[in-house]
Amino acid sequence: MSLAQTIMPEGYIFPPKPAPLTQDEQGEYKARIKQLLKDKNAVLVAHYYTDPEIQALAEETGGCVADSLEMARFGARHDADMIIVAGVKFMGETAKILTPNKTVVMPTLEATCSLDIGCPIDEFSAFCDEHPDRKVVVYANTSTAVKARADWIVTSSCALEIVEHLDEQGEKIIWGPDKHLGSYIQKNTGADMLMWNGACIVHDEFKTKALKDMKALHPDAGVLVHPESPAEIVALADSVGSTSQLIKAAQTMTNKKFIVATDRGIFYKMQQLCPDKEFFAAPTAGEGASCKSCAHCPWMAMNGLKAIEEALISPKGKEVFVDMDLREGALKSLNRMLEFTASMAK
Repeated sequence: MSLAQTIMPEGYIFPPKPAPLTQDEQGEYKARIKQLLKDKNAVLVAHYYTDPEIQALAEETGGCVADSLEMARFGARHDADMIIVAGVKFMGETAKILTPNKTVVMPTLEATCSLDIGCPIDEFSAFCDEHPDRKVVVYANTSTAVKARADWIVTSSCALEIVEHLDEQGEKIIWGPDKHLGSYIQKNTGADMLMWNGACIVHDEFKTKALKDMKALHPDAGVLVHPESPAEIVALADSVGSTSQLIKAAQTMTNKKFIVATDRGIFYKMQQLCPDKEFFAAPTAGEGASCKSCAHCPWMAMNGLKAIEEALISPKGKEVFVDMDLREGALKSLNRMLEFTASMAK
């Protein structure tokens, strides 16, 4: 049993999704938020997994919709004094790490991540201490403290290349926290990797038999899979990659239909860029079964328009802070990744 499963056992009560708004209510909230963003010299950055109306609002107001690292980098480049991060807590922390001089606010600080929860710093640090001969490589979906403990931070779009580089240098690796992504990288690189036992509740729930059954119903559909998914799901993929890589695959592949094994929040951007194509969420449970996420992160769903407006009106209790000593450690690991990816692009 993974730590994430231990901390969130059967019966865990996930946060309720904000009450649905009518089109008129959405319009009223958006109008007020747009004015508040101007008044506060603030910019809204939203993750691909947030609800469509949040992503649309970010685009309409000169913000961005992106993965967690690009959200933070966009906020750092922007001339706004305040960054509103619609996502989960580690994303707000990443923005603060890159931009300590700006005010970073989230619609709610209670929006977290099962990978972050499942990798507490005390336990992870003790695990690392037991294996001092290994380089510590952690996924971006972790707390500032865990990032500060790491030698390298990676995203799903560059993890394979970085681990391959370390393996070529003869390094042995501690990997955390996502065991599925780690196993995917280990299989593709052959690196000596010691895994932390964590998982994303969304990707961990995709079901092999149900996916095969859906593929049989849509034999012409391409299967797009995020590598946080179990190996059996990855094996059925026509394309495996990060959120941005899957969006690119939807654009470049010739299929007119796609079955997508990642958070269904990504459909907003896929449909926007591929209006002539059809997208289906990969199944998360077998017949008669239940699911924790149903292909949509319950914490991402907390980023409602009402919460964004409240954060802009009164940031108290919603502002992101990081310990400055931890920030320095996390920034070293983060910059190491950024320098490596910059060299790859040359």
